[in-house]
Amino acid sequence: MKKLLTVVAAAALLASCMQNRDQILKVYNWSDYIDESVIPEFEQWYEEQTGLKIKVIYQTFDVNETMLSKIEKGHEDFDVLCPSDYIIERMLQNHLLLPIDRNFGETPNYIDENLSPYVRDRFDKMSGGKDNANDYAVGYMWGTTGILYNAKYVTDEEASTWDVIRNPKFADKIFIKDSPRDVFSQIIIYLRHDDVLAGKVTLDELMTDSSDDALEAVEAYMKQVRPLVAGWEADFGKDQMTQERGWVSLNWSGDAVWAIEEAEEMGVDLRYSLPKEGFAVWFDGWVIPKFAQNITAAKYWINFMSRPDIVIRNVDVTGYVSVSGAPEVLEAFIDEEKYEPIDLSYFFGPGADSVCVNPVLYPDKADIERSTQEHDWGDRTPELVAMWSRVKGENANGMTVVVVAVFLAALVAIAVYTRVVKKKKSRGRKR
Repeated sequence: MKKLLTVVAAAALLASCMQNRDQILKVYNWSDYIDESVIPEFEQWYEEQTGLKIKVIYQTFDVNETMLSKIEKGHEDFDVLCPSDYIIERMLQNHLLLPIDRNFGETPNYIDENLSPYVRDRFDKMSGGKDNANDYAVGYMWGTTGILYNAKYVTDEEASTWDVIRNPKFADKIFIKDSPRDVFSQIIIYLRHDDVLAGKVTLDELMTDSSDDALEAVEAYMKQVRPLVAGWEADFGKDQMTQERGWVSLNWSGDAVWAIEEAEEMGVDLRYSLPKEGFAVWFDGWVIPKFAQNITAAKYWINFMSRPDIVIRNVDVTGYVSVSGAPEVLEAFIDEEKYEPIDLSYFFGPGADSVCVNPVLYPDKADIERSTQEHDWGDRTPELVAMWSRVKGENANGMTVVVVAVFLAALVAIAVYTRVVKKKKSRGRKR
């Protein structure tokens, strides 16, 4: 609330001063998804590079669709946004994005100099009609969807498959992301695993299968899972895992990193698995919406966010992983004492085929070869949402109520601890 009031006050002050719109950059980003100290630094850097003054109006959202609705229906004049991959696809298909000009004069082009070839290839595969996503979007952060688990109660073998969430051994200790797209993608991969092995279908093809048969199969499976679930969560699941109220969680890698580090301080052994059947990767990226009014400042913002030192600071604060393939970024996260060597040549190039980096942040090449990426469902999205509503049902089980009550009671204490004691924060990605 304090941040929101600050933003509103700043906007009101700027409006009262009748400041020219070309001296304002309106940024719309996820909550807790940036090192906020870089914002005033951008303002100074922009003036140094262009000779123009700029004031950043920084606002946040927690749901992709909330952001999109403001652009689609309200035609709000945000200059730069940070949507998720499938929303980038939707905005491309609906002609809501402007191409990003890479001409920065004497200023280095940090975007193209540092973008990982892996990420560039993934953006090439986004569905944008006739438009290539790399021309309209620049990646910001990325990650995976996997299984966060407590090694005291769950073996590595049990956590190596998506079917761990259907294991009655872990009843009332399972947390599932309240995200129909992410859950559907992983479960359809599990259900069609034999067909993938037999060459009847590819993982990429599964991500475009929005058929009634696919929806019915996932719905039937998840209704078997439902009685075992302690909670459908968007952000509190990681806290339940650190406190051992949960043993298994279908989760995102950024939340997993946060939870593992928190749990380690409490003597709890949390681990993260990318199931053997395959898994989906996700991306968030900077875009310039159709109704932007300061396109020049927007492209400079995106370029600044791609500068290696800024990348490192943003990763350090958020806990998520940048799309940057800059050698300085790799060097910043090498820890030879803590991690075993893994192959990151797909992301950083041939010289990174044996580097000691946290595999939760950067999956090994052998793991990434089992990955795919999600896509927008277009007109079929309502069917996905309806299926998810049926899966969850109207009645929460008793454990869900208890967990939510305990979580709310402890929320203030947890928030103070995590924000004061630790530098890293984690945002809940509500897809």
